[in-house]
Amino acid sequence: MSEKQPYVKQTIENRVGYIEFFHPAHNSLPGDILAKLSNTISDAGQNDDIKVIVLKSGGDRTFCAGASFNELININDAATGKVFFSGFANVINAMRKCPKFIIGRIQGKTVGGGLGLAASTDYCMGTKFASIKLSELNIGIGPFVVGPAIERKMGLSAMSQIAIDANSFYSAEWAKNKGLYTHVFESLGELDKAVKATAEHLCTYNTEAMLEMKKVFWKGTDDWDELLSERAQTSGRLVLSDFTKEKLKGFK
Repeated sequence: MSEKQPYVKQTIENRVGYIEFFHPAHNSLPGDILAKLSNTISDAGQNDDIKVIVLKSGGDRTFCAGASFNELININDAATGKVFFSGFANVINAMRKCPKFIIGRIQGKTVGGGLGLAASTDYCMGTKFASIKLSELNIGIGPFVVGPAIERKMGLSAMSQIAIDANSFYSAEWAKNKGLYTHVFESLGELDKAVKATAEHLCTYNTEAMLEMKKVFWKGTDDWDELLSERAQTSGRLVLSDFTKEKLKGFK
């Protein structure tokens, strides 16, 4: 395992704001990193030096392994559970409310909450290694918080399939066919070249027009602050079940 410390960082290049997160445990995200990510996205949305945002993660082959199992294992009451599962809800809502287009750069596998982040971008590209999985049912919970974002992007049928088939990774090409990715590339270099070109080209567009388009893309989601909070409460309750507690012992 890498000795590198977890981080969220932002850089600006040619009016594109690149927001990058990293965690040595396959880019799984504990609460403090999710909070930083949510705040960084919100701040970038209000930064006049940024016209378009790119969401990316560090490392080569895993975009995001989802929630932090170390934190999940230590949840012992419903209130703590709700706070834990609200972490991804807050990032998704920050992306939804952000007045700027967010491009997803998905270089590798993405699982659970990570898939929710990818689905919440406005335009998403990946490599052929960017397979996806919803594994929550395996441990006795479900993709309640990220489900609305995935359903919005890929449809109820695709979301249901991967939620039920919780053991399987689905290929990047499958995800592209279901609407998650706009393009799938053979290499990370090709992906980065395309992300940069797309983001910088979008910077030549009318900011006001992009804002109005963003409202159109997210029409019908005004209740998500409440909806995702309710979903986080459901997950927070289920994580306390005997079934889940027994399952999580295997991860200690």
